[in-house]
This record gives sequence, structure tokens and C-alpha cells, in this order.
Amino acid sequence: MTVRTILRMGNPLLLQCAKEITEFNTPELNKLIRDMQDTMQAEDGAGLAAPQIGVSLRLVIFGVDHNPRYPDAETVPETILINPTITPVDETMDEAWEGCLSLPGLRGMVPRYCQIKYSGFDAQGKKIEIEASGFHARVVQHECDHLDGILYPQRMKDLKQFSYTDEPG
Repeated sequence: MTVRTILRMGNPLLLQCAKEITEFNTPELNKLIRDMQDTMQAEDGAGLAAPQIGVSLRLVIFGVDHNPRYPDAETVPETILINPTITPVDETMDEAWEGCLSLPGLRGMVPRYCQIKYSGFDAQGKKIEIEASGFHARVVQHECDHLDGILYPQRMKDLKQFSYTDEPG
């Protein structure tokens, strides 16, 4: 088990666009995925992007079953998603509280598309195409933002709704 250090907001790598992955099912890629899974599990995360552990590649993982950080969240299937693309199904958006392992102890009210289609590849290079809504869609959008150097505060409309997680509100 290898738990990697998660970069925090302010690290310049988190503001960069990540590079596409061109080779699948390599020992290096498989180790990176295992490290990301170990790290996400150790931190009780809903998802993790490779740039968050210092690797500028277009790779995200996510999945939620029973997570203490998200007690009311619906289940999100465990997914490895490489070189993702996201397409909104329509323009409907909603706002909800989000946190991030790169901004520990903070949360903000973030607008996201309610329903999306996302595609990409799994670790073996097999094409993935999924339609998602609700919390599932939110998690995918959040993690994929990391691949384009975007942290959730950049998506917020009102910084009055940016707070510490232990503050009521």
C-alpha cells in the first residue's frame, strides 16, 4: 500500500493542464492507479486526479459506496477514467457544497451541470461511455477539472459561500 502526498492549493502543478496518456496497461500506469486508489481510500475521498499527487497526466479515479465524508451521497461506481471528455446533456445546473482533498478543511457552494455524458478509457485502453446525474455527475466534473488546472473555488459564484467544513451553515 502506497499512500502519496496530496498537493494543496497553491502548488503550481495544480494549475496546469495535464498531458494525455498514450500507453495503456503499462507497469508504470498500473502502479500510479494503485497508488491513487490507496491514497483516495486513506483520505476517505470520493475521487482523485493524478495531478493531485504530483503527476501531470489525464487520469482520474472516483467511487463512493459508504463514505463518512459524504454520508448522504448516492453510490458512485468505482471508475478509472483516462483522457476523459465531458459533455453536458443540457444546460441545467445546480449548486451544492463541495470539498477537495487539495483544500483540506474547506468547502464551497459550486454550480455544476446536473446531467452529463462522459467518455474516456479504462486502464487497459477500453473505451468508456457513461451518462451520469446527481452526485455522480458532480464528482466526475470536479475530478476532471483538476486535469485542466481548475480548483472548485474558481467555479464558485459567491465567495460568501466558501467556509471551513466545521463551521455551521
